[in-house]
Amino acid sequence: MHADSSRNYPVPSVRRLPLYLRLLRELRSQGRETISCTHIAESLGLGIVQIRKDLAMTGIVGRPKVGYFVHDLINAIESFLGWTKTTDAVLVGAGSLGSAILGYDEFRSHGLRIVAAFDAAPEKIGRHVRGVKILAMGELPERVAQTGARIGIVTVPAMAAQEVAESLILAGIRAVWNFSPATLEVPARLVVENVRFVDSLAVLSQRLCQIDD
Repeated sequence: MHADSSRNYPVPSVRRLPLYLRLLRELRSQGRETISCTHIAESLGLGIVQIRKDLAMTGIVGRPKVGYFVHDLINAIESFLGWTKTTDAVLVGAGSLGSAILGYDEFRSHGLRIVAAFDAAPEKIGRHVRGVKILAMGELPERVAQTGARIGIVTVPAMAAQEVAESLILAGIRAVWNFSPATLEVPARLVVENVRFVDSLAVLSQRLCQIDD
């Protein structure tokens, strides 16, 4: 059984898969060979039915009285997420956030390789951040063509984000990982994932208020 590539899967379910993957990798390192949805539910505090639905997206089928083989389930999740192959990306905005992302080695183990970084500030051009040379924006189209990068990571201020996104699209980028607070206007064919730190902070702050009350 294989995952249906034509379907649009629920985003909350997709977001839970890395959570399962971390647990499974830990269990594999401990020598565990099989696991049940019940064990996953108890370990992560989630519902069994939801876990079954989430795992079913990957196309894997559990076995009666056995559950899932840990190795097979890891492979199924990684394959579903596209993490069994390396996808090249370029980053635009080599400030504090961009530099931190360039230095985050964990991305490589999840199939993401940042092959080039760009910035509009002349004083940053030519610098190296974790082995990645900062290039001028004018070099973006050529570098995307040379590397075959498919993902563009946007870590610029909101006022510059739309222009950067348009430059990435013209260069041939297929997906944008947007860390700016701006709402991007892009063609429907482009994949966009927004990371909003303030949104997460709002949830944290509101929950803290509930505790204080």
